[in-house]
Amino acid sequence: MQTGNSLVKKREKEIRKVSAVFLIPALLFIAVFIIYPIFNSFQTSLYEWNGITAGKKFIALDNWKELIGDKTFRKAFGNNLIVMVLSIVIQMPIGMALATFLDRLGRKGTVFKVLWFVPMLMSSVAIGYLFKYALDANTGLVSTISRMFGGKNIDLLGNPNTALITITVVICWQFIPFYMVYYMAAYSGLPGDVYEAAIIDGATRSQYFWKVALPMMKPSIKSAIILSMVGSLKYFDLIYVMTGGGPGDASELMATYMYSNAFESYRMGYASAIASGMFILITVISLITMRLINGKEEV
Repeated sequence: MQTGNSLVKKREKEIRKVSAVFLIPALLFIAVFIIYPIFNSFQTSLYEWNGITAGKKFIALDNWKELIGDKTFRKAFGNNLIVMVLSIVIQMPIGMALATFLDRLGRKGTVFKVLWFVPMLMSSVAIGYLFKYALDANTGLVSTISRMFGGKNIDLLGNPNTALITITVVICWQFIPFYMVYYMAAYSGLPGDVYEAAIIDGATRSQYFWKVALPMMKPSIKSAIILSMVGSLKYFDLIYVMTGGGPGDASELMATYMYSNAFESYRMGYASAIASGMFILITVISLITMRLINGKEEV
């Protein structure tokens, strides 16, 4: 009996050693590329520094005091919240609808899968330039169609009232295919006998979706909402290419504001404070959202 116990303990010890060997590279990667930059960002936020010269001036919490009273940062944060809400409202239902449609088609929907996934394969920068020229006030597609019907030029990106909404629609166009595939994977995880049992009991396809499939896919839907929310709060590249945060600060986001301070105004210390503020805000909002959507399930 003692020999058996010693063999079990030896086996467990070997498993722990092998696990450590495989975990160490991943932990080092996380430490170097995630944990260290976060701490370094908080540390740099305590200095006045242009990001080029070696000299740094310690100013304690002055950057944070400026950040708290910064109206542009508050505007950027508000814009991020607008993008977040619109992204969830637009991407989740359309992604689910497309996934449901393709799930019903089965193998016949292969062509649609390929065509609808194309936007996700394109670079965000390429999409930004594509829509920037397509929405140009003078030579863009929208203005051209408007003139064909006797209308005037339409400047969606140069209008402070429409710039952010227009960019959000483009963002959704790019990322809806991701959630389509995500929900298709969720569909593939549903037991086939559940669908057969529902049909035998007289349920229609619509009733099966609302009463059976949708409740069973709740964990996937919750995860998709978190992914969309976090992605919206740190979005940068497409907006920077299309408007650069303009006109004025109409489409300014926290990430674009951080970039402009770091690499255009050469205020690396203040930009680090913005980045650290983003980290805090995104973390808090993520935790609150997880608590709300999981309810009592979240410990």
